[in-house]
Amino acid sequence: MRPDHPTRPRGYSIIELMVAMTIGLIILAALVTLFAGNSRERGEIERANQQTENGRYALQIIGDDLRGAGYLASFKPGTVAYPNPQLTIPAALPNACASDVPTLNSAVALAIQGYDNGANAPACVADLRAGTDILVVRRASTCAVGAAGCDPQVAGDVYLQPSGCTTEFNAGTYYALDSNAGNLKLHQKDCATAALIYQFRTHIYFVANNDKPGDGIPTLKRAELGAGAFNIVPLVEGVDNLQLEYGLDTTVPTTGSPAVYTADPSGYNGCAPATCVSYWRNAVTAKINVLTRNLTPTQGYTDTKTYALGLTAAGAVNTVGPFNDGYKRHVYYSVALLYNLAGRNSP
Repeated sequence: MRPDHPTRPRGYSIIELMVAMTIGLIILAALVTLFAGNSRERGEIERANQQTENGRYALQIIGDDLRGAGYLASFKPGTVAYPNPQLTIPAALPNACASDVPTLNSAVALAIQGYDNGANAPACVADLRAGTDILVVRRASTCAVGAAGCDPQVAGDVYLQPSGCTTEFNAGTYYALDSNAGNLKLHQKDCATAALIYQFRTHIYFVANNDKPGDGIPTLKRAELGAGAFNIVPLVEGVDNLQLEYGLDTTVPTTGSPAVYTADPSGYNGCAPATCVSYWRNAVTAKINVLTRNLTPTQGYTDTKTYALGLTAAGAVNTVGPFNDGYKRHVYYSVALLYNLAGRNSP
């Protein structure tokens, strides 16, 4: 029997709608959580990769410069019998920030120089991070002025001109170092052609508290010798600490191999100034310890670790931290051979 009234179509009940909405919200919350987790994980991976690149790059920059320390183009100190009359050996360590020609002439004999934990830091180093080392590297450019792809001569910059002329050499004029182009008038082997000139570089590596003023990003920087002054150039962000140990060849005559390592040749074995200078002159290797951190903190993370950065001048493990902040850190380590010093046979 057919009903008197036709069946009307029915919609969803309020309960069914609420159940469907609840299920939808649960699924949406799971997707948001998954997306947020993936985003955080991707951010952590990017921060870790950037930190790794920064640490390795800092080692590369310092290591490459150290391996070229003492390079003076065709001028080969040590080819003349001891004492080497072609070099002026300073009685004490020179001011690393000095830009005058007489001081630079005396500093040619010191391919490297350092300041342990920033003690007695030179004046041209600004915003130095407390407890970090300072490294000074001196060498000539590997590119002669006027050669293809090389920088042109800049008025006021300091240049090295090695002599190849026997007459000049026999007269005791082995090289010229000057900021006045008129004083660079030595000759090549034929004693007629002007000798090549090379920019004389002094690089001072240090860790600053900030990349840009007030940004709080510790940064490896380099003060570079220019025309009568040093210019500071930022190199690598996120470098928290720099510590070095120097391998000294203390044998007589030298062999080119380190006999001892110290974080401070300026005070090794209670040395007097002239002896300290000789230690720096006979440093043939350098252990480089760099501590880097992420540029941004990690949410929910606290750095409670301590980090070993080689040895102190007293021979104890050099530890830093804990920092108790949200930045993740890592230590990078390398050993650089100072080729020009290890290959020089000086007492």
